[in-house]
Amino acid sequence: MKRRILTILGPLMLLTASCVAGVVYYAPGPPPPVRVEAFGVAPGPGYIWLAGYWGWRGGRYEWAPGRWERPPRPRAVWVAPRWEHYGNRYRFHEGRWR
Repeated sequence: MKRRILTILGPLMLLTASCVAGVVYYAPGPPPPVRVEAFGVAPGPGYIWLAGYWGWRGGRYEWAPGRWERPPRPRAVWVAPRWEHYGNRYRFHEGRWR
């Protein structure tokens, strides 16, 4: 019985751990300059603007436009996605709620 539970929970625990760690990926060169976006008025109370960013998809940079979003819980803080120079390439860290 214990073995069956571990067989089921083991992969689930690994999947959960990978979700918490976030996605990190690499690009060979720096991202283009950030685009200026007009975002207007929030669609309702409690919404915050999450600015757009350059992602790395299909071997090239691709712009992900900003969007309005409500925090998942009270006092949640948005940590914006970011690129950092890492050795001879650039490493991307996904945005997340903290």
